[in-house]
Amino acid sequence: MAAKLNPRAFDMARTLVTEGRLVTDDRDQWSEHQPSAAAENAFIREHGFDEYALWHLGMDTDQPRDTKKRYKFPYGDFERIHRCAVLAAESRAAQRRHADIQSAAAHLHGMLDALLMTESRAAS
Repeated sequence: MAAKLNPRAFDMARTLVTEGRLVTDDRDQWSEHQPSAAAENAFIREHGFDEYALWHLGMDTDQPRDTKKRYKFPYGDFERIHRCAVLAAESRAAQRRHADIQSAAAHLHGMLDALLMTESRAAS
């Protein structure tokens, strides 16, 4: 797999964090929170593959542009970034030795955790 960082998706993910469009969920919740195949297909029908690509930190450039197989390392539910998805992407990218994607996910992880700390201090 020739996966590489999708810089437009990374930029959008950072924007979602700064806009507060996020879910600060726990590490293992992505399997419950990730969009179903039917939800993905509906999103693609309504918005197209260019928009679908924006929700994935990685792209497999060996795969055709207009296929779901091309887009890897999802980070959200087509509305918000999910901390659990970012953690899953960071871990999988490290396992598969995709350093650029791992680094991007780690950056997002840091942004999300900084917000959690700020919220926790404000609640105290």
